[in-house]
Amino acid sequence: MTAQTLPGWNHVYSGKVRDLYVPQGTASVSSAEALLVVASDRVSAFDFVLEPGIPSKGELLTTLSLWWFDRLDDVPNHLIADHTADGAERIPAEVAGRAMLVKPLDMYPIECVVRGYLTGTGWLEYQKSQSVCGIPLPAGLQNGDRLPEPIFTPAFKAQQGEHDENISFERTTELVGADAAAQLRDASLDIYRRASAIAEARGLILADTKFEFGADKTTGELTLADEVLTSDSSRYWDAATWRTGSTPAERMASFDKQIVRDWLSANWDKQGVPPELPQDVVQRTAARYRELLERLSGD
Repeated sequence: MTAQTLPGWNHVYSGKVRDLYVPQGTASVSSAEALLVVASDRVSAFDFVLEPGIPSKGELLTTLSLWWFDRLDDVPNHLIADHTADGAERIPAEVAGRAMLVKPLDMYPIECVVRGYLTGTGWLEYQKSQSVCGIPLPAGLQNGDRLPEPIFTPAFKAQQGEHDENISFERTTELVGADAAAQLRDASLDIYRRASAIAEARGLILADTKFEFGADKTTGELTLADEVLTSDSSRYWDAATWRTGSTPAERMASFDKQIVRDWLSANWDKQGVPPELPQDVVQRTAARYRELLERLSGD
């Protein structure tokens, strides 16, 4: 992964999808007055970055995150207040449309996962233990079923190239303290419920999602960060198909990278380097990302 050179900014870190920059002349992230978060077209699955990328993915993800931040304008977030005004002038033209100007936070090492439906790794675990991340669930559920209530199933954030680790709420408390753990859980569940209602009004199901939070460096206030409710961090399904589909594949017609996951599962044993994605998988994934943005925003 080679990050772009951007005028006025120094590259300091690259994740699976995003690149992080600090203003030139800044010694470190912790001392920066602003950060530039750039969403690339890279795509990851099963904790690997894949080739090739998804065309326009970075712009689509950033646009969707900003749309959701607007919908959740009463939730403190990491966007610098003038992001869409004077702040936008600080975003280099090379990454316009796929970059966010944000304030640095003291990030919590927790992926705040909320599941409203049984699917993915949750479904695999349920078949073995009738629970998900240690949370007991009713008997008789099927893949794609709605859960009685959304559940908070946190994960410990792994370093690049390593697997995130599902952890209990008790372990979360040990890592960040009881007060912070309760805030992370309650905020995640609240945002999920609100976002689910917005999605349902547009004919979509928000099956699950993950959030990241940090503490404001000055006030300590819990602050929503990174991407939010995007096709990369969430599973979205078509509500009409979910109601009428007779098989899990039909019911869970997705608007995310499930196309990529399904192709990898069928064509790779998860050993060694993942194979290159075929162009039809790349193009179908790009189309689903774009359709999700259009259906949510009506734009």
